[in-house]
Amino acid sequence: MTTSAPPTTPPPPGQATTPPPQDTRALATVMHTAFFLLLGASVARFLLRHPDEPRTPWIIALSITLALLYVLGPALGAAPTLRRLLWLGLVVAVWVVLVVLAPSFAWCAVPLFYTALRTLPPRAAVVLVAVLTLFVVAAQLRLAQTSGNQPFDPNLLLAPPAVAALATAVFVHMERQAAAQRTLIDDLIRTRRELAATERRAGTLAERQRLSMEIHDTLAQHLSSQQMLLQAADRTWDTDPGTARAHVRTATGIAARGLAEARRLVHDLAPPELAGGAGLPDALRALDAGPDIEVRFHLEGAPVPLPDRAEQALLRIAQGALANVREHSGASTAALTLSFLGDQVVLDIADDGHGFTQLRAAAGERGHGLPAMRARVRQLGGTLTIESTAGEGTVLSASIPLSNPLSSPPPIPLENTP
Repeated sequence: MTTSAPPTTPPPPGQATTPPPQDTRALATVMHTAFFLLLGASVARFLLRHPDEPRTPWIIALSITLALLYVLGPALGAAPTLRRLLWLGLVVAVWVVLVVLAPSFAWCAVPLFYTALRTLPPRAAVVLVAVLTLFVVAAQLRLAQTSGNQPFDPNLLLAPPAVAALATAVFVHMERQAAAQRTLIDDLIRTRRELAATERRAGTLAERQRLSMEIHDTLAQHLSSQQMLLQAADRTWDTDPGTARAHVRTATGIAARGLAEARRLVHDLAPPELAGGAGLPDALRALDAGPDIEVRFHLEGAPVPLPDRAEQALLRIAQGALANVREHSGASTAALTLSFLGDQVVLDIADDGHGFTQLRAAAGERGHGLPAMRARVRQLGGTLTIESTAGEGTVLSASIPLSNPLSSPPPIPLENTP
């Protein structure tokens, strides 16, 4: 039996524990490209507007440092490890110094929002985004003051928080969607594994039941017949050697058939009685119940081709029924009747023995044959009935429909009653 893995808990936004899906990688590519575009545009703007500034070398050096640090980020992964946190702190620190020296670098904060949200836990990331947003607002107001006496622009105060809120909301929503998809995929994989394990267990149980019925109806019955014949031979060996030798020869023939059955079970072939193109009527006609019981076979109706499973089931039922007749009924005659009735095939086994009451008492300790017969018939959608009266014999009837003889309901548990 397999044990399924426990359900996985989706990681909170900003804590990726599994490889990002395709849409997340695409978003990361867009954000990285936007960062370098904004960084390059900020450097170009500063150089164009302040060509002779003494701080120009510092601006260029810090820009190159920030670019190199940013390039190292993907190599550290997305999980909030210590190295990743130190890297984020260095990137933010260098960017802060750049903004202090040149406020035009403030808009590089938008890609940094995304980096903070991917690196830090949700609450810490929101706090950092809020701090970066306030710093952007301060830098924009400072830049407006240095640009001359211009009227106050509300966008300088409202636009950065709006952009930060929008970016944060979009990212958190995407992370939650990705986490929900990962959870759904994990649930589907776990369900498929559990279903496969259940099907394997059901198949194993069905195969075990099939083999138990096959062994009971073939090898066990053959061994039982051999035992009875050898015991009879032992009792008559001194008084009637000819009869004893006949019993031994019959037991030898039964042993040969048992060997053929054992080989069939190993190779999972059809019953030897049905091999070589022999039909069910011929196989039933060849059955016997021992030297002291006369077996008669009757065929009613025009035979029609039967599926292999139906032929095998009816043959095994006949073998098991004759074994019960031989061991428990005390009968001298048994009759097999195979009837083709158009929409169904019916097999009747009748004997002139003691009847069902004494049969039950004699077989009470074994009790595997009748449940096996019922299981075979039910697996083919048919019915099994038994009619018996004390002192008047027993009639066992197995009916299998021909419209859907291959339907296989779940295996029927075998009981310890005949």
